[in-house]
Formats: sequence, structure tokens, C-alpha cells
Amino acid sequence: MLLVRLIYESLSFAFNSLRANKLRTFLSLLGITIGIFSIISVFTVIDSLERYIKDSLSSLGSEIVYVQQMPWGLEEGETEYPMWKYIKRPLATSEETVEILRRANSVENAAFLFSFSRSVQSGSDKLDNAIILPTSYGLYDVWNLELSQGRYFSEMEMKTGAPVTVIGDQIATKLFEGLNPLGKTIKIQGHKFRVIGVYEKTGQDMFGTSMDRYIHISDVKAFSLVDIRNRNYGQTICVKAKSGIDSDYMMAELEKLLRTIRQLKPMEENNFALNRASKISGQFEQLFSLINLAGGIIGGFSIIVGGFGIANIMFVSVKERTKIIGIQKSLGAKRYFILLQFIFEAIVLSVIGGIVGLILIFMGAKFVSFATEFNIVLTAGNIVKGLVISSVIGFIAGLMPARAAARLDPVIAINSL
Repeated sequence: MLLVRLIYESLSFAFNSLRANKLRTFLSLLGITIGIFSIISVFTVIDSLERYIKDSLSSLGSEIVYVQQMPWGLEEGETEYPMWKYIKRPLATSEETVEILRRANSVENAAFLFSFSRSVQSGSDKLDNAIILPTSYGLYDVWNLELSQGRYFSEMEMKTGAPVTVIGDQIATKLFEGLNPLGKTIKIQGHKFRVIGVYEKTGQDMFGTSMDRYIHISDVKAFSLVDIRNRNYGQTICVKAKSGIDSDYMMAELEKLLRTIRQLKPMEENNFALNRASKISGQFEQLFSLINLAGGIIGGFSIIVGGFGIANIMFVSVKERTKIIGIQKSLGAKRYFILLQFIFEAIVLSVIGGIVGLILIFMGAKFVSFATEFNIVLTAGNIVKGLVISSVIGFIAGLMPARAAARLDPVIAINSL
């Protein structure tokens, strides 16, 4: 009961102080509000960005290996990225994809792909710089694709280069404006393609693996549109491991097989890169740690300034209530009662500033999520973190004024002006 009464009185004094000295309280709490806003907004943005990148990495597939010309990041033993060396490497080919499917025991499926931009027309509607994605048959299984309308290519349509296409949801919306695109014809570089399917809308990720904005055609058909032998169009072989097969084991088998296919001598280094999502996830984690640290330091200075503001308002509060403290002590109030009373008041004031900062972050997150495609979420963990930080700062800032109040002599305090 004593603790409940103490908390109640502390709350009453805190809110009375807020009402009686609005400008002083506002200026004092501003530091805490800015500090909590700075720290928790950094944590919130980083958490949201980390979640976005992890979702993007999961879309690449943890069990999928990408055979490409260049690695994702530095190779072992490298201190800088030797672009000059990687640019000389041969590009991945559809023939290598066939060999991987035929000879690799750990591979479930594989698909060859590349991309280029062209103007696409359907009737009088035209779409400039549309992304054309030619692939081999296995992409549907490797990327676990889903259709909202129609069907996928047959294996024969892929192998013979039939003039059919499966388009993304964004392409269907822009070219056909709500009409059913199935059976309609689009024209790419003078070649007509019949739409046989539409991919399910998934939203864009940072690696571009979403099919929303792609026009998917057979790689065999695309060979008549572009010359991929003499130009880099991002030629890639996506390889999916069999269920239960470790991706490290598959990578070792792929490395051995590709060295054989490309006839590399035992002492020659690889002229290809085997990339996977886990290779870049560690690099992002290091980056996030550094940004979190930098944001914490910057916000920490604001918190310290806010703590001085709380300490200032509490010293003023002690001075204004010196007579009341003397009366309380003369009536038998213990030193710890006075001490806890002012500490609770400081914590309440600090938490109010923290709550205002969290409200500002919440409103900012909603605005950014509404105005852009990037979804920012103020998580419960960050809310708790903000309240804990503001409570700790309030405790530290209120400790010295509370000790000064608890040590007052009751006779001197009552007779003070």
C-alpha cells in the first residue's frame, strides 16, 4: 500500500509540475523526446531494412546456387574487387545448364536465364523499356513460381522456342488495363507472342526476383532477338539442390563439374563464380551492426542532453517543494520515501518524453509506408526498448536531485523562503 501511495503521489506531483510549468517542462522533455526518436527510429529503420533484405534473400533461395561470371562480393583472400579479372571470364551458357542437369547427382533442377529491355506493344498500347526474361524450362520449379491466371510453358514450347509468353502482374495491368490478357498478343521487336499465363503478384524485392515486371519467354526464342554469345546480358544458371542435399556439397560437385566442362587445368583458378544468398547475408549483418552502433552513439548524445534537462527540472522541483519536504519529514516521512518520490517523478517525466518520441516514430513509419513501397514497422521490441531507455535515463537524472531532497533538514526546510 505504501508503494502504491508513493507511486500515486509521484504521478500527481509529476503531472502538477507539467501543468504548472508548461514551457519549462516542454523544453526539458524535448531532449528526451529527440533522443528516443533518434535511437529508436534508427533501430526501427534498420530492423525494417534487415527484414526486407532477409525476405529478398529468402526469395533467392537458401538452397539455390547461381552460376555466374562475377562473385557477389570479395572472394577468399581478396582485399579489393578485381573487376578487370572477372570481366574476362566466359559467360554461363544454356549448354552448360544441360550438362549440369545431365551429370550432377545433387541437383534437383536448373534453369538458364538472362534479361534485356525492349519496347512492347499490344494493339495501340505501348510499354517502353519492358524487361524481357528468357529462360529455360526449369525456372518454374527452381524459383517456386505461382500463376494467378493461365498456365506455364510446356517443355516442348520451351525447347522449340514457341512464340508464347507468361507475363507479370504489373505488365498485365499496364498493357491490358483490367482486361483478361489470356490469348491476347504482344509484339516484341517485330515478333508476336501469345499470352498464356500471368504470374501471381508478389511485390518487388531488392534483387529483382519478383516476376511482377517481367515478360517471360523461351531462351531458345530469345536467341533470335539478341546475340548473347558476344554480350553480357546477365547470363546465369540457377541450380536447385535435391531435398536433403547440403548446398555446400552441391557447390563442391558443381565446381568440379564446371571445371571439367570448361576444361580447366588442375592449377588454373576457376573462371566462374558460385553465388548463394548466405554469401551476402553476413556482409549485410556487419553493415547493420555498424549502423546500429553509429545510430546509438548519435542518439546517445541526445539522450544525455535530455537527461540533463530532466535533472534540471527535478532540482527546480526540489527547490519549489522544500517546505513540503520539510513538513513531510517532520510528520515522520522516511528519507527513502522522499528519495523514491522524486525518482519516480523523474522516471514519469522521462517516460512521457519517451512516449512522445515513440508516437512521432509511429506516425513517421506510417507515413513512409503509405508514401513508398518500403514498409517500416515500429515493433513491440523497439517500443519496450524505448520505454526502458527513457526509464533508465529518468532514474539516473532524478537520483541526485532525489538524494538532495532526502537529505534536507526538516527544520531548515520548513523555515526556508
